[in-house]
Amino acid sequence: MQIRPIRNDADHALAIELVEDLWGAEAGTRQAEALEVLLTLIDDYEARHHAIGPPDPIAAIEFRMEQQGLTRKDLEPLIGGRGRVSEVLNRKRPLTLAMIRRLHRELGIPAEVLLHEGSETAA
Repeated sequence: MQIRPIRNDADHALAIELVEDLWGAEAGTRQAEALEVLLTLIDDYEARHHAIGPPDPIAAIEFRMEQQGLTRKDLEPLIGGRGRVSEVLNRKRPLTLAMIRRLHRELGIPAEVLLHEGSETAA
């Protein structure tokens, strides 16, 4: 087996096939070392060519609401009254720094996600 750089999607597909063949290799063997190198190459290629950006702030809030079984009413102490919550979730009002701080502190949503440019979606 010859390990080569991954330069395109065909190389990537071949590397994935090789990983499948090597999966479960016993630690310390040449196969295990080849697996480790392939995984590093795949990770690097995917980071450069198929990067996933941060989620939209509103989508992150809605996801956390779903995870924790929260309603819009549960967001009122963090965002403001019913109207304010509705405006934020309907992307008619951007998140303020105070809202971001409370959402981060109380719901554990990463501040970087809440500060993402997608939060500037006021009409």
